[in-house]
Amino acid sequence: MERNTRQRGAIRRALQRASRPLTPNEILGDARHEVAGLGVATVYRNIRALLEERWLVAVELVGEPARYELAGRPHHHHFRCRACERVFDVPCTTTSFDDVLPEGFRLEEHEVVLHGRCAECNGRGE
Repeated sequence: MERNTRQRGAIRRALQRASRPLTPNEILGDARHEVAGLGVATVYRNIRALLEERWLVAVELVGEPARYELAGRPHHHHFRCRACERVFDVPCTTTSFDDVLPEGFRLEEHEVVLHGRCAECNGRGE
């Protein structure tokens, strides 16, 4: 079991404050408000440990580095902004895909990623 350091606490709090999945650099930027000397290697080391503890989960988008969010959240989807490249959570509005599956198919899991512009970037007219 890893000890709970000041750095680990700052990283955990950065992830808890986030309302969306974060990249390691976003975690670093937020956590540095608490621990000024925090380095990216420490963030990556702690991400690995928090993944092993199952406190965090990776959000994998094709062709992009992983982002991270708290584990144990209700099922949801993601929206990726094409302008700022941030990823946001989107609630899942359906509980069944049975009506779209070909006969004889059995769904085991799914992922939905929406692409477009977030409210902030959409308001800038980029």
